[in-house]
Amino acid sequence: LSLKFGDIGNLKEFVIRLLLTTSYYQLSVQNWFSLHRLQLLYNHSVQATFNATGIHAPATYSFHCEHVSSLQRYDALLIPSSANDLSQLWEVTFIDFQIQGFNVQEGHFAYARDCASFFSPAILMGLVMSLVLLLVLAYALHMLIHLKSLDRHYECKASPAYFAQMKDSDMGDEKEPLRNSGNESYELRNQQFGKIYI
Repeated sequence: LSLKFGDIGNLKEFVIRLLLTTSYYQLSVQNWFSLHRLQLLYNHSVQATFNATGIHAPATYSFHCEHVSSLQRYDALLIPSSANDLSQLWEVTFIDFQIQGFNVQEGHFAYARDCASFFSPAILMGLVMSLVLLLVLAYALHMLIHLKSLDRHYECKASPAYFAQMKDSDMGDEKEPLRNSGNESYELRNQQFGKIYI
């Protein structure tokens, strides 16, 4: 497949040539097409050649990718064919790239197979965070299940009140009977202990 641009600036007869191949794969039981190589030609000679990687789709589909480029920031689907080639001097980027090599009907692209992988970085990060949250939840449930009540080990009994013993002679003037129905009650008045009702 050749895209002819004619004369562009100093480039005479500038052409982008896409070499497509088709193969039959028994595992998928259908033909697939692949972009094998991309060539840049001007002045009637090949100036740069890039090998294409990962650009393939079933023959009845088209291939679509947001960026097909030789730059690393776009995953570099186009790789220079040789270190000695002039392709090292070129930076090629196709934006909103879509291609279909075979079985084109009525001049329209067929359903597109996109280059975005299922496990994109965002999806992988979401899966990792979900795994971390599940581990934290499992640990919390484990701790709750094995939580033991404090009643088994400690008996919560109120300690008896402690009163300092006082001599009867000291208590004689400090106890005052309280009026109560039926029971005899006393109010102890002592600055050291405060008011205590018995």
